[in-house]
Amino acid sequence: MFVGASPPGSSSLSPHVDFEDNRIKKENWAVLKPTTPFGTLPILEVDGKELGQSKAIYRYLGKQFGNFAGADEFESAQIDQWVDQLQDYDTAMRPWSAVGSDKEKLYKEVAEPTRDHHFPLIVKQLKANGSGFLVGSKVSWADLIFVNALEITLTSAPNFLDKYPEIIAYVNKIHEIPEIKERNEKQGLNY
Repeated sequence: MFVGASPPGSSSLSPHVDFEDNRIKKENWAVLKPTTPFGTLPILEVDGKELGQSKAIYRYLGKQFGNFAGADEFESAQIDQWVDQLQDYDTAMRPWSAVGSDKEKLYKEVAEPTRDHHFPLIVKQLKANGSGFLVGSKVSWADLIFVNALEITLTSAPNFLDKYPEIIAYVNKIHEIPEIKERNEKQGLNY
C-alpha cells in the first residue's frame, strides 16, 4: 500500500501489480505525521512493514518489478549516480517551482540556466550509452523519475524542452514503452 502520493513512475514499474494507493487528506495529515517513519510521505507498506523515503521506495520497486535497478551492481551504482544528479537538478529548480514565486522572472533566472547546465550532461550520457536510456540497455528507475519530473515541468512550461530535441526523443521513447503507454492511456494522459 502507498500512503501519500505514489512515487513518480511507480505504476510504470509494473502496471499489472495491484496495490492500494491511499491518498492522505490535508486535514488528516497532522494526526498521521507522527506515526510515519520520518514524518514525511510517501510510505510504502509491504506485508505490514513500512518503507519511507521516496528513493528507497524507488530502489525497492525497481528491484521487485523487472529489474529497473540495473543488470549488475555497477549498473545499479550508475543508476544511483544519475538519481543523485537528478536530485541536484530538482533542488536547483525548486525556487522556480515554488508556490507563489514570480514564475516568469524565475524561469529566466533559475529554470533556463538549470536546464542548460544539466541537460547537456544528460544528452552526453544518452549518446554515450547508445540505448536511448541513461544506463544500460533498458529503462531504469532513474529514467522514470527524470521523465516524471519533466512531465511536471512541462505542465507549467510547455516549451521547456524545445532546445533539446535529444531530451524530447528520450521522453518519447519512455512514453512508448508498452506498460507506460498503457498506464498513460488508462489515466487519460497524453504526452
